[in-house]
Amino acid sequence: MKGKWAAGIPPKNLTWVLPERLAASERPGGQSQSHRKVRRQEEIIWLRENGFSVVISTMPAPQNLAAYSELGVRWSHHPIPSVGDQREALVALYREISELQSGEEVILLHDDELGDRTVGIIAGYLTWTGRLPDAPSAMSISERLFGRVLGSEGRALAVTASELPRRA
Repeated sequence: MKGKWAAGIPPKNLTWVLPERLAASERPGGQSQSHRKVRRQEEIIWLRENGFSVVISTMPAPQNLAAYSELGVRWSHHPIPSVGDQREALVALYREISELQSGEEVILLHDDELGDRTVGIIAGYLTWTGRLPDAPSAMSISERLFGRVLGSEGRALAVTASELPRRA
């Protein structure tokens, strides 16, 4: 029994965006109301044991970051504001993801839940990198990929990202 648990458990709603390169999920350990320390530890162990190089949190607060360090998982924190100008934060996030991708890193991106914010950020990234031509295409593909309809917050993030200068 110890061997099974030593490998950890996958984070809830883990979805590959770019197979074996970029995935998104809810925060390891669960959302704030149902967050459990033991589950968080098991999910972080799973990420480490399954080749994830870095975990990127877009949550406003620095929750989980110390736990990643304690378990030997590299992390980055890019809080994306819920209100106000998000452009600078999105560009910084997208640049880091792009740099990590060029270095063959395997990335997990998360917010508190796998919801509008995260899916909108992913749709924006797909447009910003030029993988998809525009925000409507990116939103449509992201909705199919994650099996959910984007709400107003996710759509706004995708549109904001599509208006950013594309990476060179």
